[in-house]
Amino acid sequence: MNTAPIAPSVVVTGTGLAHPPHTVSNAELVASLAESVRIWNDAHADEIERGEVAARAVPDEEFIVKASGIRSRYVIEKEGVLDPMRMRPLLPRRSEDELGIQAEMSLPAVMDALDQAGRTPADVDAIIVGCSNLQRAYPAVSIELQDALGARGWAYDMNVACSSATFSMQAAVDALRGGSADCVVVVNPEITSGHNNFELRDFHFIFGDACTAVVLERADDAVADERWQVLGTKLATQFSNNIRNDFGFLNSSEDRTGDDRDPHELIFRQRGQQVFKEVSPMVATHIRDHLEALALDPQAIRRFWLHQANLKMNQLIAKSVLGRVPDEDEAPVVLDEFANTSSAGSVIAFHRHRADLAAGDLGVICSFGAGYSVGSVVVRKLQV
Repeated sequence: MNTAPIAPSVVVTGTGLAHPPHTVSNAELVASLAESVRIWNDAHADEIERGEVAARAVPDEEFIVKASGIRSRYVIEKEGVLDPMRMRPLLPRRSEDELGIQAEMSLPAVMDALDQAGRTPADVDAIIVGCSNLQRAYPAVSIELQDALGARGWAYDMNVACSSATFSMQAAVDALRGGSADCVVVVNPEITSGHNNFELRDFHFIFGDACTAVVLERADDAVADERWQVLGTKLATQFSNNIRNDFGFLNSSEDRTGDDRDPHELIFRQRGQQVFKEVSPMVATHIRDHLEALALDPQAIRRFWLHQANLKMNQLIAKSVLGRVPDEDEAPVVLDEFANTSSAGSVIAFHRHRADLAAGDLGVICSFGAGYSVGSVVVRKLQV
């Protein structure tokens, strides 16, 4: 006789979204980079003439939309990003007594999610902050956020790049099923403009800034008007250098003799075509295997909330899973407005595009990125 306890059901009871007020259009980015390229190519004209360095490519607005589906993005600071002599955000230094920028941007997203869940900060006993880049090593942003909210319990930060949201959600589910928490908030404060290289045509358009939050609880404890049962979570990682960011605390200790690279060049870079070819089938197989393990037919999935990195990539993944090209209702897109917000993207899609689903409808939240890493969360809307 099997006497193993049945794991308690876990539900998502609220989501939140916050983004900066500053928007940057493709046209603005192209104008800025075109001037930056002109300045750089002029400054290196002799090396270019001798074939020692390659001239930087001039950006193209049509190329951006065709390559990615991105039309605009939110950024934490606009003037520095568009300054041809700077090409990155210009942020004032904050003292230790001031709330950190990631904790600050997290607060409205968390309060939005808690309001949906019918909860207050006093109900929260666990916070997981997952994002591609953390502003410091310690103290943890999550603990700072915990203090700012007046929440109790425990908190920690984690980083699995663009998959940080789904990996954090599995950690939250495990904590709730294991009894180490009663109400977990997963937060993804992505300030991607800080790690993007706006100086290069292949990268300058990719990222935008946003923060998402998700509240998870045991089903028996939930009081929300809307509840999504977590049917299963699945994570996978496979090492690759095709998406990489080397900017970290050891840079200042490295022997850089003979290497005159600007530290700014150590930040985000990727081999885009290789990523597309390798990650797309990896994610499609991951989703199909996850659904099969849950005895679910892919055709029964009402909506796919996929990582918002590239429109063609999402279409190919969904097509591989469904056996046909999905429409925007089946695989909604927020790329046009937000660009790639790293781990926040799939949650933004879920936050923005779920109200029309009916009780019993199934969906997949899936994120993927550097590592390589893939995370999926299969959910079902409950009747309340």
